[in-house]
Amino acid sequence: MGKITGFMEFERVEEGYKPVPERLKNYKEFVIGLDDAHAKVQSARCMDCGTPFCNNGCPVNNIIPDFNELVFQGDWKNAIDVLHSTNNFPEFTGRICPAPCEAACTLNVNDDAVGIKSIEHAIIDRAWSEGWVTPQPPKVKTGKKVAVVGSGPAGMAAAQQLARVGHDVTLFEKNDRIGGLLRYGIPDFKMEKSHIDRRVEQLQAEGVTIRTSVLVGDMPKSGSGSKVTNWAKETISAAQLQADFDAVLLTGGSEQSRDLPVPGRELEGIHFAMEFLPQQNKVNAGDVLKSQLRADGKHVIVIGGGDTGSDCVGTSNRHGAASVTQFEVMPQPPLEENRPMTWPYWPMKLRTSSSHEEGCVREFAVSTKAFTGGNGKVTGLTTVHVECKGGKLVEIEGTEKHHQADLVLLAMGFVNPVATVLDAFGVDKDARSNAKASTDERGGYATNVKKVFAAGDMRRGQSLVVWAIREGRQAARAVDVYLMGSSDLPR
Repeated sequence: MGKITGFMEFERVEEGYKPVPERLKNYKEFVIGLDDAHAKVQSARCMDCGTPFCNNGCPVNNIIPDFNELVFQGDWKNAIDVLHSTNNFPEFTGRICPAPCEAACTLNVNDDAVGIKSIEHAIIDRAWSEGWVTPQPPKVKTGKKVAVVGSGPAGMAAAQQLARVGHDVTLFEKNDRIGGLLRYGIPDFKMEKSHIDRRVEQLQAEGVTIRTSVLVGDMPKSGSGSKVTNWAKETISAAQLQADFDAVLLTGGSEQSRDLPVPGRELEGIHFAMEFLPQQNKVNAGDVLKSQLRADGKHVIVIGGGDTGSDCVGTSNRHGAASVTQFEVMPQPPLEENRPMTWPYWPMKLRTSSSHEEGCVREFAVSTKAFTGGNGKVTGLTTVHVECKGGKLVEIEGTEKHHQADLVLLAMGFVNPVATVLDAFGVDKDARSNAKASTDERGGYATNVKKVFAAGDMRRGQSLVVWAIREGRQAARAVDVYLMGSSDLPR
């Protein structure tokens, strides 16, 4: 490495944030990335450890020591080539990935990990500013037609890989813009949608045909429990896709929200997070909605302690909520992990997001027993503290409490894909109602239905954007092998 003793000489430098009062006034990104000098110092901390656990910690297997070295040497052009060799969209992961690579960093055993995510962020932003990110259209066309259903990170990655080897790819999206949950689940203050738009232009220049507002399969039945945002204007049957294309790859998201069936659930003012977040993203994009679900002046309670709940907190604060409280049913994790016990795996520890820092009361080991209200509207809820006994959460006597609430947002994760797409194709499901498809070399992301493949959240369940990109890339190779007998795409 360029600085053999760098890990002993330099401390980790975090990306900066704009002040809270400033960033609460808008929905723009507020992270201040590393400049060239800080990126060089941060890359110098890479240890040349011989066995780079960071590579395995990263689901797309980014070649992290190599691009760290190139940044240290000031060779940013080759750094983006190395990064793009494993990751189609580092501007997505450089902003919203939780960085399992850093948890696996050898330096993280007894020190602060190398700031891998911030270096990745710096590389891709530099590449866009320098004009190094350009379309890569195929030199030869195969004449094979592939339909990719779902335009989140898995679908975008798969479409790009398949187009680059010469297939005619059509990317179908039921909503009115490309991006899936990146577009309508991730708030703009975490990732502005211009990053998606630039990639859409690149995909089209590489030959991908994009069709939005098209639903493949049947509309979800009324009362099915699905609250997925849907602006589809056209429906195409599974049979039609199978007839028109040589292969079909299903890459939709895991969009069936986990519900909370307790007394009072029917009251007005209780909504899934995915009813709340997409509306603000549409308004940010310039759309005019007849009525928007807003938190202005309301006492907001967010149920669910994960990233989606955090996104609801940040959006509610930007609306001007009177108060924001977040409940998590699990106990509060430790402030610091036991590194010798957990490294190189993802540790369980308390994580405080930028949205929490903007204003939020967080409560752990809290279970909601009932919602209360008047005139059909929610006015509060009753909770009880719980503890884990014998592998089960048990209520603690005498801990019931009533909380005021004008708006309740359910952010408890997603249980499975909306069933209509899988049912329309007749795809077998696993025990969690995801598409059943193996990822091994023999299975190759193929479902039980001839020429129909599945990848991303639709196959593995709710997961990270970096896992979606990995699955999209690998599924693209599997489809290419199916169509051509072999493939030059990476595994």
